[in-house]
Amino acid sequence: MLENPMRKNGKFYIGMVLNVLEGMLSGFNFFLLYEVMKMLWAGKVNFSFLLYSALSLAGIFVLRIIVYGIGYTESQIGGAAVSNRIRLFLGNKIKKIPLSRFTQGQTGQYINIITSDVNNYEKILTHTVGDLVKYIAFCLMMIVFVGYIWLPGGIILACVELVLIPFLWLSFRVVKKYGTEKNKVSAEAVSSIVEYITGIQTFRAYGVGGTKNKTVTSDLKKFSDVSYDYEKHGIPTNAIQCVFLWLGLPIMVIAASGPLLSGKLDPVSYLLICMLPMLLAKLSDSISRGLMSYKNLKISRDKIIDIINEPEEQGSMEPLQTATHEITFDRVDFSYVAEEPVLQHISFTVSDQKLTAIVGDSGSGKSTILNLISKYYEPTGGTISIGGKAINHVAAERVLEQISMVDQDVFLFDDTIRENIRHARPDATNAEIEAACKEANCDGFIRKMEKGYDTPTGENGNLLSGGERQRLSIARAILKNSPILLLDEATASLDIENELAVKEAISNLLKAKKTVVMIAHTLSIVKNADQILVVSGGRIAEAGTHYELLSQNGKYAAMWKAEQKLSVSRL
Repeated sequence: MLENPMRKNGKFYIGMVLNVLEGMLSGFNFFLLYEVMKMLWAGKVNFSFLLYSALSLAGIFVLRIIVYGIGYTESQIGGAAVSNRIRLFLGNKIKKIPLSRFTQGQTGQYINIITSDVNNYEKILTHTVGDLVKYIAFCLMMIVFVGYIWLPGGIILACVELVLIPFLWLSFRVVKKYGTEKNKVSAEAVSSIVEYITGIQTFRAYGVGGTKNKTVTSDLKKFSDVSYDYEKHGIPTNAIQCVFLWLGLPIMVIAASGPLLSGKLDPVSYLLICMLPMLLAKLSDSISRGLMSYKNLKISRDKIIDIINEPEEQGSMEPLQTATHEITFDRVDFSYVAEEPVLQHISFTVSDQKLTAIVGDSGSGKSTILNLISKYYEPTGGTISIGGKAINHVAAERVLEQISMVDQDVFLFDDTIRENIRHARPDATNAEIEAACKEANCDGFIRKMEKGYDTPTGENGNLLSGGERQRLSIARAILKNSPILLLDEATASLDIENELAVKEAISNLLKAKKTVVMIAHTLSIVKNADQILVVSGGRIAEAGTHYELLSQNGKYAAMWKAEQKLSVSRL
């Protein structure tokens, strides 16, 4: 059985015990002060007793400092250790969650849970719970103290404390409804903000930056609204609760006046038991707020548990070893949303060590096919095979070991050029990295930089141009040298100079015998492919070589004629 990452440790429990002890020691002060006040009221001042009491109070104070220091430190270390274990567990867990989860709008939710929610749960462990048990222990000591002076007074204070129960029930309902909604809206807002920051250049270029960005402003408005509703329903409940808690003061004053007038209570005792309801009301309010905070932060705990309990990839982690690397789709279906198919019963074979091109209209399902091959998505029906072996039940990590990818959107780490390329094969030597860069047509521009291969790329490669990033991506693919190569419109969105450089780099990449699947927006690039698949409406509409498809005079032929006509008009 796997270790529970939420399990508390010994230091945490030691911290809680010491917090309780500090709360009890705070209550002991009243017993000593009570005896001193009675002595002073009686006019029988005893220096020895005063000295004893002063030393006892000083001793309790010193003991409280020691207990508090050790308890606070232990609870901090213990709670931080738990949150550290949770973070490590979630980091490992993320590796096991199906990749399709990260392409269905879940990224913001994961970011929110792993950062904000884990921090919230750490706050529960290191502060909230410790303060709660200390305040509760202190309140119990006050009730015991009042009961020690006058038993009915202790019962009155205990009954006042019971008032908390119905109000806490109402408060917890508010937290459950609005706190949960606030957490959900917060995750959506994080997703919007991540998207906004990622695309800030585009947004500003089109004049939809800042408050003009409707998606971000709408999500932040939702967050503002639910936060307002949360406070609107929570504050009145807390205010009414405070009124009832403070009723303990007049009730105690009236109830204890009879015994005072009859001589059963002395003035010192009466004064103390009438003052303590005020302190108890403040402490009870702190307990109530602490429990509300605990309940609210517990939503974060539940979110963490949701990730812990998320289904993991069930595929085999055995290495995917096949003699050949042809790719076969057999009646494959796929949809993001039920009853809205993206691919429908598509069947085709990508021959081993041959180039297959996929063309078609935007949104026809071309990129989805590549995502299914790489197991970023899982098919909803049918079988996908590599080298005759079905990959439906093979872990994505094992499939991706056989694949090199060059996308139109290149991700680079905030590291040097050399280390970014080395990610493709961590054991690669510097010489191998530089050889790959020469093949990818990027060695030239790298060496012109002041620090050469040790030049930082910036966050997601923002210090490089689009063409430079694309060629580094090709260098990674060359270095990895996997038997299968997937190219997703690698020359899209580039200027003419960079497009030519990238095409030359791709040509070098294709020299090696690999099983290649290429998506292209320009048909002239793929006219020499061994096979061209024409995707339309989620189906394979046509398949064949360039000349075979032209002879069919179908969709491909129409696309070719339109492209040629456009090329002529540009001249």
